[in-house]
Amino acid sequence: MKTIAWLMLAAALLPFVSTIVAKAGGKQFDNNDPRAWLARQEGWRARANAAQINTFEALPFFFAAVLFALYNQAPPAHVAGLMACWLGARLGYLAMYLAGWGALRSLVWAASLGFAIAILFSGV
Repeated sequence: MKTIAWLMLAAALLPFVSTIVAKAGGKQFDNNDPRAWLARQEGWRARANAAQINTFEALPFFFAAVLFALYNQAPPAHVAGLMACWLGARLGYLAMYLAGWGALRSLVWAASLGFAIAILFSGV
């Protein structure tokens, strides 16, 4: 269960990876009004911010699926393996987003959704 806790923490921190990428080294970054600054960004910075938003949107279903699976006594090692796959897919998603590879990004997004669904049904 310790592994699952670490994977849940990693998932919770994942959106902040995108945030750091979007803001790192940005000119005239205004920490008093970061959303307005981010809204003016273009290219990979704007895509990193969009990836951050999408990752925050993906977290509730992911966490609910993990908790449902564990509540229904799914094997923790199996759940942890699927969680690691989800995290890997989400990191791949960020990489595809930053690279501007939209079609491939959508496929990786679908894979991450598939892993979350697999987590959910591992508890059935």
